[in-house]
Amino acid sequence: MIDILKGITVVDLTQNIAGPYCTQLLGDFGADVIKVERPDSGDDARRWVPPASHGIGTAFLAVNRNKRSVGIDIGVPQGRDVVRRLADRADVLVHAVRPGSLEARGLGYDDLAATNPRLVYCAISAFGESGPLAREPGYDPLIQAFTGIMSVTGHADRPPARVGVSVIDMGTALWAFIGTLAALYRRQETGRGGRVSTSLMETGVNWMSLFLTHYMGAGFVGQRLGDVTPMTSPYESFATRDGAVLITAANDKLFAAVCSALGIPDVAADARFASNALRVANRPALHALLEARTATYATTECVERLRAAGAPCSPINTVVEVHDDAQVAAMRMIKPLPAPHLPDLRVVDVPVAIDGEKASLRQAPPLLGAHTDEVLRWAGYAAAEIDALKACKAVG
Repeated sequence: MIDILKGITVVDLTQNIAGPYCTQLLGDFGADVIKVERPDSGDDARRWVPPASHGIGTAFLAVNRNKRSVGIDIGVPQGRDVVRRLADRADVLVHAVRPGSLEARGLGYDDLAATNPRLVYCAISAFGESGPLAREPGYDPLIQAFTGIMSVTGHADRPPARVGVSVIDMGTALWAFIGTLAALYRRQETGRGGRVSTSLMETGVNWMSLFLTHYMGAGFVGQRLGDVTPMTSPYESFATRDGAVLITAANDKLFAAVCSALGIPDVAADARFASNALRVANRPALHALLEARTATYATTECVERLRAAGAPCSPINTVVEVHDDAQVAAMRMIKPLPAPHLPDLRVVDVPVAIDGEKASLRQAPPLLGAHTDEVLRWAGYAAAEIDALKACKAVG
């Protein structure tokens, strides 16, 4: 299993999706992640139900494996002192609270780096740390709306739609993960940590790079086109006898393969479709010709014919079909990770392998506060000190 970050300790002050997914990735690569949660309620995502598994919100289960949970109330001085002591011994601290909030509590980068200059401090925010919206809250669909993603998602005759998966949250997590790794790499040379920052808004604008470049370079403003890709054709879905197939033919050779597979090789020779630019310009006519053929086949048969000809295509799978797919199984993307409180837990693995090995799956998402005593002892607290912290409800 991948354990490249073994020996790295992470203090995780995040909740919901973006921050926890970042710290889960650090844990998947071997880091020891200490998840700091409110002693009374924990991460909000624990209570995002339904759906739930064994009483725990499944959104929480998706992004919190390979962590130890510690209940600490950073709203009280004693709780903040505990976080400072953890940060003094840690390599990385990740937080996702409003800009200025931790600084006001003495837990900003300058405060913590003063006693631990090797600390890599990663701050995740909604709109960034400067500008008129810096202190505004932000969530995945809100940022999809703000950054224009919703303006190009969905069908033209229907209201704008959000991308169904949490592309903003999980994308921001990836940037935070990349930035943290880069800072750790730099620390090997300089001996010092640093402050990493990213935001949901920056991620959304970055995801819009193609559309923004279309506009800046050609004055082209993207619109809602359903599953159509505007600069390539055929690059969309086509009805079959019992569903639909998505075809992506990005060049002349692949277009010819599509036509051959569908039994209409003469369409590839049609002057209206002689280049990608012409196919884009004549998309409605081309779509009608191709769909007249795909509609005669069942989806499975259509996909088999296209794949046999080397034409890129896919059925439009449901969640259940993805879960049960032979290719997903062959790539070992879903694995068991049981625990006493989650005996039937299975998780989705990371989509990268190093020397053939994927994530270091060591521990299921923890119960709230399951490791409080263990972590406090690691931080140097004596039993009497732990009891005192519990008595004043600074930890739990």
